[in-house]
Amino acid sequence: MKKIILPTDFSDNAYNAVRYAAKLFKDIETTFYLLNTYTPAVYQSEYILHSPAQIGLGDIYQENSLENLQQVKEKIEDEFENPMHTYMLHSAFNILLDEVLETIENENADLVIMGTQGATGAKEILFGTHTVHVIKKATCPVMAIPSGFEYEPIREILFPTDYEVDFKKQQLQQLLDIAEINGGSIEVIHASTGYELTEDQMRNQKKLESIFSKVAHRSHDLPSQGVIEAINSFQLNKPVDLLAMVQNKHTFFERLFIEPIIKKIGFHVTIPFMVIPHR
Repeated sequence: MKKIILPTDFSDNAYNAVRYAAKLFKDIETTFYLLNTYTPAVYQSEYILHSPAQIGLGDIYQENSLENLQQVKEKIEDEFENPMHTYMLHSAFNILLDEVLETIENENADLVIMGTQGATGAKEILFGTHTVHVIKKATCPVMAIPSGFEYEPIREILFPTDYEVDFKKQQLQQLLDIAEINGGSIEVIHASTGYELTEDQMRNQKKLESIFSKVAHRSHDLPSQGVIEAINSFQLNKPVDLLAMVQNKHTFFERLFIEPIIKKIGFHVTIPFMVIPHR
């Protein structure tokens, strides 16, 4: 059984990610944790000190949070009516990132699926702040679903790598499961810089090949280009349904999602994106 955390701020984009998760795992017994956090606007020193004027405000925020979570639960259950899916409500007075991390640990969650922008997300911002923080800190894989993205079965998975990671099967298990569920193929691309692979890189390459041996996969070496250019050029020639990568100690994740660089190179994630922690 899968355990999946679905953070929501009750925006359309957040609900779109919930719908995506319900469709992706439609044939899998899954417990979904609909998670919302709230921090009252009056969360200042007087709130902490329980000023008489503020007593009870936390309860009001929690009640609103739980009511909205219940509405999301009823809406998704009415839309799909899937007996294999269970939705748990999780409301907390906390920062979203901290609560997601705690819930991952407490529930031994397999995956976090969330939208890329919140209720006030401007369209010109690639990823919302909350999404970036969760991706960078989460101890399980995170899937970010672009705003307005309509679910499509995951047939082609693009997996860029520099082979600097000492891959482990457990680390990649959720990606393997998604590929197996959909009968998808994993396209491994290595954007080489003209140098030969080191011994460590060759060892990691063989380990990755072994891990992917049970699913359809192909390896591609794309010389003389950076990883971002390689991703772009690959997608021009072949439609991709999911972009997945491991975040390592010198990951190119930072290079992908720093806004000025994004604007310069014109790279935009228009498909679901999975980041796998290097742990």
